[in-house]
Amino acid sequence: MKHVFITGVAGFIGSSLARTMLEQGYKVSGLDNFDTFYDPAIKRRAVGRLSENKGFKLYEGDIRHRETLDKIFSAAKPDLVIHLAARAGVRPSIEQPELYYDVNVTGTLVLLEAMRAAGIKDMLFASSSSVYGNNRKVPFSETDPVDNPISPYAATKKAGELLCYTYHHLYNFNIYCLRFFTVYGPGQRPEMAIQQFGRKISEGAPITLFGDGTTRRDYTFISDITAGIIACANNLKGYEIFNLGNSDTISLIDLVRGIEETLGRKAVIEWKPMQAGDVEITYADISKARRLLNYSPGYPVHKGLLRMFSEQGMC
Repeated sequence: MKHVFITGVAGFIGSSLARTMLEQGYKVSGLDNFDTFYDPAIKRRAVGRLSENKGFKLYEGDIRHRETLDKIFSAAKPDLVIHLAARAGVRPSIEQPELYYDVNVTGTLVLLEAMRAAGIKDMLFASSSSVYGNNRKVPFSETDPVDNPISPYAATKKAGELLCYTYHHLYNFNIYCLRFFTVYGPGQRPEMAIQQFGRKISEGAPITLFGDGTTRRDYTFISDITAGIIACANNLKGYEIFNLGNSDTISLIDLVRGIEETLGRKAVIEWKPMQAGDVEITYADISKARRLLNYSPGYPVHKGLLRMFSEQGMC
């Protein structure tokens, strides 16, 4: 049985992944610092459910603290590290670039060094579709140039990919960098668009849309993401970059209409100008993941919205 160590284990993707891997028979341990980017009580509840499984162990701490990582790796001896911990969000990164660099870049470097010292050479790194910036070629392919990030968050994710390649080259690490495309589902972070829109529409509160409603996103349901991550864990060898997305897009205004239809409520919309750092479209070419991982997303947006809001008791 493979022992997996997940950083950011109490977050939306981390806790969902840990739950699925535990159900599949993996031994899972994880690290989280329960920062206040959003209500830590949400993360505590997610981890509390995981702790009901005897195959799970939680460590509290920060990926930037080398002594913490050394102690954990000495005690836990994981076979694989899945590095999800990061300071998230494009817009907040513009306001706090130094913090984002420290957590996302320095934290990744400290983690890689701790792995090297402990003799752990297998890692999956959570990157982001944001590295593509305003790439005019769609859908986005892993071979596209990604040298023009338009937010500090995107730049930190690109930097993380570069560090991962360096450790693969120098120390023969096996690392896959996974570019996630707008992940949503039950338990999504409260400030993310679908979760926020659904909550406000249910309450009759206004929602804010930036731009003219024509920006498009490739929204990916959480179970498709976890399936892709686990496929990577089972096929890890060498260094690769994979897009994990739904490979379909929907405009912002059509997303809102879909949420309205799912909830049976009309949205009150307040329009504001496009914000700095926002991209016009995200759209994943997943042909590589299909070919090498047998990755096949099963949730178009309408199906994902229904499952998400049903599981959250909203419809």
